[in-house]
Amino acid sequence: MRQDKLKVLIVDDTALYRKILRDLLNKMDEVEVIGSVPNGKLALDRIHQLHPDLLTLDIEMPGMDGLQTLQAIKDREIQVSSIMVSSHTTRDAEITLKALELGAFDFIAKPNGTDLVQNIRVLEEQLHPKIAALYRMLHPKDNLYRSPDAESLARNEKPESVLSGRKYAIIAIGVSTGGPRALAEIIPRLQGNLNVPLVVVQHMPPVFTRALAESLNKKSELTVLEAGEGRELTAGSVYIAPGGKQMRLSRNRAQRVIIEITDDPPENYCKPSADYLFRSVASIYGRNALGIILTGMGRDGTDGLKAMKRRGAGVIAQDKESCVVFGMPLEAIRAGVVDEVIPLKQIAGKIYRLVNGVENGRIPSNGMGINRSYLGIS
Repeated sequence: MRQDKLKVLIVDDTALYRKILRDLLNKMDEVEVIGSVPNGKLALDRIHQLHPDLLTLDIEMPGMDGLQTLQAIKDREIQVSSIMVSSHTTRDAEITLKALELGAFDFIAKPNGTDLVQNIRVLEEQLHPKIAALYRMLHPKDNLYRSPDAESLARNEKPESVLSGRKYAIIAIGVSTGGPRALAEIIPRLQGNLNVPLVVVQHMPPVFTRALAESLNKKSELTVLEAGEGRELTAGSVYIAPGGKQMRLSRNRAQRVIIEITDDPPENYCKPSADYLFRSVASIYGRNALGIILTGMGRDGTDGLKAMKRRGAGVIAQDKESCVVFGMPLEAIRAGVVDEVIPLKQIAGKIYRLVNGVENGRIPSNGMGINRSYLGIS
């Protein structure tokens, strides 16, 4: 039995979901469920009494909903992590993204099928890896993310000259847990005259990727959209793979690079998968591609980056200190395919310098009211 268990408080207005979540969480060795409440107001009271490590926080609740609860936690500087429990609606997807911006660790989407047993299985498949990742983050003493080997690998950076001196034609990004905040730190800081397109795999279900694209588009000079079948790539645009589908690049009859959206199987349990996208980027762009692997659990992206590296592409990884979960970058570092490991706040400037040949990384002055504190810039 684990000595340092993750103490969890369940916050959901539906008695059935409180019971389902309690049953699922009680099956996990790393978890101790210390209570459950039907709304945010009661949750705030129980936090002071029970001192949980984690809340599972429903979005829609009477009185004080999930977003209001998370805002109160932030305002009061309460040290507790949150996993949001969201529905597959456009409104809930938008609220979930705001919750992630406010500091929620991650989210799970309530299954919307008619088979209760299958719905419970889907919930468990979503919940367990996120709980395990949070446990590793909060209890790092036996965590490979903090091992001496990982530390030395992350510091073993190659000179920037490895990445410079070539003509980049595309940026390919893979990201998972912590991704919406990471992308909000990078994409709005790039000027609209960026000379290349960006293609992005963010591990999210359907509806959520569309909401993410719309949210980033409002904050950016670049055009950000959920990718569609047959769309030609254009410079200064960001294409986010649609949730629940695979995305790859190919050439049409006119030899222009286009997006293909497929229903191919998951890779690394991911659909969309960064590996799936990165292989096509390697095939088309070779050494003129720049791969970026950001915060996330698991190893999706590593094999695709190997394919890109074999064709001469450059590769950047987000550093451990700025990751929510240092899983995907670590696996790429361990595989020896990363040229440079840098903090999240430096990545936008690095992209612009490598692609356009000049410094960048400023907040866009486009009248969109970008909030410097929201982007984490003092």
